[in-house]
Amino acid sequence: MKVEVITTGTELLLGEIINTNFTYLAQELNARGFDVLYQTTVGDNPERLEAVLDIAAERADIVITSGGLGPTRGDITKELVAKYCGAELYMNLEVWNHIHTLLSKRNVCIADNNDKQAMVPSGAIVLHNAVGTAPGLVLEHGNTTFVMLPGPPFELKYVCRHELFPYLEKRFAGNGIIKSHTLKLYGIGESNVAELLDDIIIHQSNPTIALYARHGDILVRLTAKADSEAEADVMIAAMQKQVENVIGTYVYGYDDDTLPEAVGRELMAQQKTIAFAESCTGGLVSSLMTDVPGSSVYLKGSVISYTNEVKNQVIRVNKTVLDKKGAVSEEVALEMARGVREVIGSDLAVSVTGLAGPGGGTRRKPVGLVYIAVADENGEACRKFNFSGARTQVKLRAAMAALGMSLDRLKSSLKKGKKLEECSNDHDADR
Repeated sequence: MKVEVITTGTELLLGEIINTNFTYLAQELNARGFDVLYQTTVGDNPERLEAVLDIAAERADIVITSGGLGPTRGDITKELVAKYCGAELYMNLEVWNHIHTLLSKRNVCIADNNDKQAMVPSGAIVLHNAVGTAPGLVLEHGNTTFVMLPGPPFELKYVCRHELFPYLEKRFAGNGIIKSHTLKLYGIGESNVAELLDDIIIHQSNPTIALYARHGDILVRLTAKADSEAEADVMIAAMQKQVENVIGTYVYGYDDDTLPEAVGRELMAQQKTIAFAESCTGGLVSSLMTDVPGSSVYLKGSVISYTNEVKNQVIRVNKTVLDKKGAVSEEVALEMARGVREVIGSDLAVSVTGLAGPGGGTRRKPVGLVYIAVADENGEACRKFNFSGARTQVKLRAAMAALGMSLDRLKSSLKKGKKLEECSNDHDADR
């Protein structure tokens, strides 16, 4: 079944609030086998909303609106959907009683315009809203099912979970399910993944493959549509095997896994500890690591060595090296990693130094230049990165690269006798 979601409210178009309702509806409906193919946001304007309803009814089987069910004159969704469907509004006493009871319990004065929310289109199914005054509504018109949901996210989710989703699953039984499984990658860029998987992507049908970058991760999402979850799992597993035959070495986890969790799991498995010396990331790597519950078992400590004085006095970076090579250099990165490991006494140490911008860059050392080094009992190594983007993007990408190098080092240490290579040359941000 094809679905269009219409979110209403001028505040959405002004960027005053984030449209979380669509994200929730899209995820939940797709998981239940409904194809969310269109999304429209429209302000509180009768003419424009009527035009949007007309377009949606032409191209979707189910049209879901959120917002515009309140008591004010600006809340016009219900009235316009009813008009479009040729349905008269009437006072629903059950809804009216609920509104008055709820407001009385909240010690809220009941205004005359609250009665507006008890007006229901004739022929509509009322979706009870126990946590708010505006009920959800379902109205069939021709080949289109119109669903009207309250705008406040907490109310919308309640109505969906308790009323709408059970109704849709019964009404459109046999619709099948859509299930997704996500592979999470590190150490490779989106364009490189696309190139490696190009042949599989060209020949995809069901399941489908989608690539995207988010929060410093590269994600490969496999999505299958099937009659049952078990059937979807079999289809996804077959596709996953093909994909991992090509890019399996870059996969660190799945679905809700995070790179800090993957590093933590490896540290736990090897019973090792880690420490960080951070300059341009300002503690972001350590913050990401400590987002994981129980990380105190393996994260021994960190130093935010933002100035040369701290680099020299706290983690023992040679002042001559700092003066001669500069804080953003391979030599300093290596000394930072070596120094913080010695000072804190960890098994593994990782350092980050670079130029996050927007100012301070030169032709020789441009904004986005970052050196990341690792040190452990087997030796030390450094990589040079050139990241692009705004300051916060450079910091995040550098932090994720540092975590990636941590995981690489831990995995390589499992191979007996394997030593770290000396500092590599240029490793661009896509690697």
